[in-house]
Amino acid sequence: MSEEASKYDASQIQVLEGWEAIRKRPGMYIGSTGERGLRHLVFEVAERAVNEVLAGHASCVDITLTSDSGVCVADDGRGVRIDEAGDTGISGLEALLTRMQTGAGPGGRHDVTLGFCGVGPFVVNALSSRMTAEVRRGGARWVQEYARGVTVTPLTEAGTSTGSGTTITFWPDAGIFGTAEYSFDGLAGRFRELALLNQGLEISLTDQRRPGEARSARFRYPDGARDFVAVLDEQKEEPVHSHIIGFEREEPRMAGTVEVALRWHASHDERVRSFANSRPTDGGTHERGFRDGVAAAVTAYARERRLLTATDPDLDADRISDGLTAVVSVKLDHPEFEGSTRGWLGNAAVRTCVEQAVQEHLGRWLGGHPEQAAAVIDRIIQGARRD
Repeated sequence: MSEEASKYDASQIQVLEGWEAIRKRPGMYIGSTGERGLRHLVFEVAERAVNEVLAGHASCVDITLTSDSGVCVADDGRGVRIDEAGDTGISGLEALLTRMQTGAGPGGRHDVTLGFCGVGPFVVNALSSRMTAEVRRGGARWVQEYARGVTVTPLTEAGTSTGSGTTITFWPDAGIFGTAEYSFDGLAGRFRELALLNQGLEISLTDQRRPGEARSARFRYPDGARDFVAVLDEQKEEPVHSHIIGFEREEPRMAGTVEVALRWHASHDERVRSFANSRPTDGGTHERGFRDGVAAAVTAYARERRLLTATDPDLDADRISDGLTAVVSVKLDHPEFEGSTRGWLGNAAVRTCVEQAVQEHLGRWLGGHPEQAAAVIDRIIQGARRD
């Protein structure tokens, strides 16, 4: 091998920054350049609008899949700031859409992260052939256009406005995504899930891509996790007890809140869904605490009512989960996720807090509903003895 061929030094390292890096390796930012990646574009733009609602500054978020292959995300919040952002020399709006957001990662309990890793709408701009932004703020309407991550028009006042809010519309770059299309059901599933996990959050999704075949859905659930359990149990076996058990509790020891809902049904399927700061999780300390708490409450009630004999072992988590539908949602100021995909919650204090909260609340419910409690306990015990 020649000296020239084997040479390798810093001069041969290509450094890509900003929109160039995103367009070179889009999968690093949104997961894929197929339908999954397209969904994440919507989520990255919708995230800011959803957090406006959760913070009490807006009432709803409207997402529209337009007939010209664009996506429009609108809210009636405060409107993105149009004055200069720090020492950047550009407006807050332009900084949001043309600069990588610093500190991307798990937010506090009042924020949700919808996208792949919370990298912000700049990534969407970089992967779009075109993007337009409209801000309604202070009685005026401001507009600006972008293309592939770059500003193409100045921020311009375009008239008056009687309300406030922000509308961002983008057209994914066909050179990156090819012929991939959004799945209405895929988007609707995540937005419905988000509304179920955040009481009072209202999200609408409209599909105008095919003339004469428009679809729309609006999601708002006042009962949170209880509504979630009802949705999971739709068209399933008859419930063992009609009442959905649920509670929400502030836990200072884990710097957050826990919301739980559960119900047993006649089938043997288990449907336990866990979430941390509105992100779906594969498990973790919150789910372990939930299972331990349910097992402890059911066992204590069964022994108190002499439904278990002295020789019967305690009912463990595997026994009580037969036929159980449940939603376990924690919202933490400082979530600690294990692994880059953030699929497993690791906060140690959460396990004890959730276990105690579940044991106390479920124990009170069992004691206050003797007939329904008897049906639940009998089903669990009979199943355990058959095994």
